[in-house]
Amino acid sequence: MTKYDVIVIGGGAAGLSGALALVRSRRSVLVVDDGTPRNAPAEGVHNFLTRDGTPPGEIYALGREEVIGYGGEVAEGTVTTARRDDDGFTVELADGTTYRSRRLLVTTGLTDVLPDVPGLAERWGMDVIHCPYCHGWEVRDQAIGVLATSPMALHQVQLFRQLSDDVTLFLHMAPEPTDDQWEELAARGISVVQGKVEQIEVSGDRITGVRLEGGKVIPRQALAIQTTVRARAGFLADLGLEPTLIENNGIEIGTAVQVDAMGATEVPGVFAAGNVTNPMAQVMPSAAAGLMAGAGINFDLITEETRLARSRTGSGRLE
Repeated sequence: MTKYDVIVIGGGAAGLSGALALVRSRRSVLVVDDGTPRNAPAEGVHNFLTRDGTPPGEIYALGREEVIGYGGEVAEGTVTTARRDDDGFTVELADGTTYRSRRLLVTTGLTDVLPDVPGLAERWGMDVIHCPYCHGWEVRDQAIGVLATSPMALHQVQLFRQLSDDVTLFLHMAPEPTDDQWEELAARGISVVQGKVEQIEVSGDRITGVRLEGGKVIPRQALAIQTTVRARAGFLADLGLEPTLIENNGIEIGTAVQVDAMGATEVPGVFAAGNVTNPMAQVMPSAAAGLMAGAGINFDLITEETRLARSRTGSGRLE
């Protein structure tokens, strides 16, 4: 069995960027990808300098071509288990295929857990959105709703108010704002609707409104939500690496794998980058984190190779 210097698990922006840095440093690299990036439903990637609006699949296809052009390899599949062997790691795919490497770079991203509201999941990534920086320009000046699932909605609704004069906060099942927050919402002209949201109204492949319990429909053209995110890292359990809970001012955001500035995890030889470590990262910072992790892995391998070379040759000093 071929033993690679590095197996990259996940072929999105972080994984391909890390792989590119490694193959350009003459490392043998295999990228394993299941073809389900988080941003697959999106029409285009935004705030990516020189690539704004490019479909995600097109960016990743170009990235794979670049990695392969430098001698890297790409395999399709889902990694189900990663375990340590005598001098590295073995990863196993869902179909039983196994690969070995000296280091691992985990860039599998995350899963968005959506609010349980009928009609919402079907519009996810289209006119049900979460990030004003990723999709806000595309819904500018529209009638935007923000579905509150946590106190974070009060932050989110102010960001979307920057993009449209017609913004409505649906409190749904979230806590009622404080007196100060009510004043802030009023000062910005943000409408607030109390009551549980029953479903999302859709007509002609577009959101048309938000239906409340009792039947009242508030017309809307787009709906912003705050998801809970879960790191896609269950396959790391056999290595003793578990995602940790991420909070913001006491509010649960989700889970992520903890890393240092160069992407190293607490398990020697295992690095991670992108959304699996930082739920807030867009495509561009994810790619940058992948590059840093690739550089970190390359130097980690150099350190190991230098130590082994010294053990074979002795001090090397001339007498």
